[in-house]
Amino acid sequence: MPGDAPTGALPPGADAFARILGPLGYRRVGVYPLDRLRMTGFAWCHDENPEGIAQYFVSELHVERFGGDFWDIAGRVFGSTRDPLDDAAKAALARLGARGWLPSDEAADMLPALVSAFGCHHDAPALADYEALKHESDEAAWIATEGNAFNHGTDRVEDIDTLVQNQRKAGRAMKDRIEISGSGRVRQTATRADLVERTFRAEDGSEIRRAVPGSFYEFISRDIDPGTGRLDLRFDSANAQGIFRMTALDA
Repeated sequence: MPGDAPTGALPPGADAFARILGPLGYRRVGVYPLDRLRMTGFAWCHDENPEGIAQYFVSELHVERFGGDFWDIAGRVFGSTRDPLDDAAKAALARLGARGWLPSDEAADMLPALVSAFGCHHDAPALADYEALKHESDEAAWIATEGNAFNHGTDRVEDIDTLVQNQRKAGRAMKDRIEISGSGRVRQTATRADLVERTFRAEDGSEIRRAVPGSFYEFISRDIDPGTGRLDLRFDSANAQGIFRMTALDA
């Protein structure tokens, strides 16, 4: 998600999800510079069960780090973004954050709005703007078509080498190598992003459809950190930047 360009009614960058994850019991536990991509990643773990409840890795694109017309183009693409959280959902989140719980009926009423936050809420971009963003950043182009959808979901596995072999035997396009963290305790790989059809605006105002990279699936193995005796839940900036490559058409 863009962190500095106009984002319409949506809070910019990682703030769009901090307002959701905090009341749900998550705590930001790490900040990871993704300088090659001109992004920053923010890791969130659940306070009550960090090893058993899924983590979130929220990525923010720094539009101001690009030159030329990038800022203006990003503003045209993302400036129409609508906030998927209505007043009722925001009020429910505030109550949840203050009390730590909600009645089941209120939680159920809030859930559709929270789910919809993981979607695309800006107008279809002009094809020329999309191509200009992609020329500078595969990640910016991905946000232009997919918005705040999950870039990828991750499954924790015991034996990542065997998994990769089995996935390739099944005919699935996998990353050509496994990313290994500096500590050696975190190992990651992924499938190539699926191609999906998305709508763009042509110069004459008509709509056209193009196939673009969508989301993909990641696999990760984590070892025990001998310093803490607990599962190493940290991420690795180099690993993350390698995984993000799976949305590039030439991945």
